[in-house]
Amino acid sequence: MTNFKKLLVAQFLTAFADNAIFFTALTWVSLNADKQPWYIPALQASFLIAFVVLAPWVGAYADAHPKQNVLVKANIIKVLGAGLMIISIDPLIAYAVVGIGAAMYSPAKYGVLPELVSEEELVKANGWVEGATILAILAGPIMGAKIANQSISAALWFVVSLYVVSLLIATRIGPLKVINSQKKKLIKEFTRTCKTLLKNRRARFALIGSALFWGSAGVSRLILLAWLPVVLLISDTEKIAELAIYTGIGIIIGSILAAKLFHLEDLRKARFAAYAIGIFTLILSQMDTLLTTQASLFFVGIAGGLFIVPINAVLQDIGHKSVGAGGTVAVQNFFNNLAMLVAAIIYAVAAKMGAQPVAAMAVVGICVIVAVLYIATQLKHDQT
Repeated sequence: MTNFKKLLVAQFLTAFADNAIFFTALTWVSLNADKQPWYIPALQASFLIAFVVLAPWVGAYADAHPKQNVLVKANIIKVLGAGLMIISIDPLIAYAVVGIGAAMYSPAKYGVLPELVSEEELVKANGWVEGATILAILAGPIMGAKIANQSISAALWFVVSLYVVSLLIATRIGPLKVINSQKKKLIKEFTRTCKTLLKNRRARFALIGSALFWGSAGVSRLILLAWLPVVLLISDTEKIAELAIYTGIGIIIGSILAAKLFHLEDLRKARFAAYAIGIFTLILSQMDTLLTTQASLFFVGIAGGLFIVPINAVLQDIGHKSVGAGGTVAVQNFFNNLAMLVAAIIYAVAAKMGAQPVAAMAVVGICVIVAVLYIATQLKHDQT
């Protein structure tokens, strides 16, 4: 098995476990009805905080160590987080620990790709990684909710086993070299990395576009959890997880198409996929049947895959040639997760003020379209 295939399997297993544990926690929440109004957005926020707070350190750490070792250590931390939930530590705390492991894992996962494949294969490799990740996002929630409906403890031990197998596979990747030496004054260095990337308009487009994608996706998931019981009268976590299959299949198809349709110089073309995300999100907000909802989620997924794959490839290429791939991915994660946190907070405040999920979903679609219009215009000015 080649190093890239090992990474692909390890990434699938750890992403599967990340999503299974989230829906296991959601099932736990559903059994504690008094915590439902605020607990779900708080749970998602607890996972994201580490990505924002640790962003100055995790990228430099990934570049200063062989990345297969970073993948192993990150999975060990995830095992610890799942273990805390097994011994009945509040999921908010336990899932936050899992988030620390995920924050460490991500820069190494994406930053290692330029070390494993050639520049010509980078978009294709990203397509495979995104496809594997989305397949895990598709299957993980369903399996996690299904097992958790029978036994929360069994679901958690299942998650632990996935993390352990993933870290064992990661130990077999390599040997890989250290890209940069351990740096000091990491906050200052992280700020410098941010400024360097933001000065490059292609990198800026990719960073803002990636943040827009994940911010809208994160808040859409929260809105969907409120939208489904109101519009389709679906509240069971397993049935909600099963609906994600349509978005997941769409993203897999979009990721595969992106590998065939886009090259590194085609960044601006990705805006059309972003417009499609906004349009289909708007369409989704107006659906009132299961079939049309499934179709809308499917097309949102295709557009998402077409958009995020070239965005990731461009950032990795720019970072690998300038500030380091690990540092670049850490900056990307910072913007992505900051966007998700801000979007979740805005939605939580809006929901508390009485905003309805149908209107909230429509607003997300409109905001995506308007934002992409602006950042695409800026990139065009630079090219002109």
